[in-house]
Amino acid sequence: MKKVNLAEAFGRIEETWAPRIAAQINDMHVKLAKLEGEFVRHTHQEEDELFYVLSGTLSMEFDEGSVQVGPGELIVVPRGVAHKPIAAELVEVLLLEPATTVNTGDAGGERTREAEWL
Repeated sequence: MKKVNLAEAFGRIEETWAPRIAAQINDMHVKLAKLEGEFVRHTHQEEDELFYVLSGTLSMEFDEGSVQVGPGELIVVPRGVAHKPIAAELVEVLLLEPATTVNTGDAGGERTREAEWL
């Protein structure tokens, strides 16, 4: 058993859009990521995703509009819902998702990153 200091953990993350695993709960990963700019529009057919914003403002774009998520707020993207995260400036997020989740979902491509442990 060990604790994770989020400020220290985010200090070790240099690359954006490259989630790092901070902890595991059963079959779920707690991931930390720095986001900046636009990500790819994608869908996760089998997994829900929770985005908890620690700093900055995340715009989550959906087919029917966008939701702004600020510090201390979270959003759950249900499985099967197409979404595109956009961060106009640097955003730090905590993600909770199944360990099998691929960051780019069904889009794949060069932005796909296998999450590594911190």
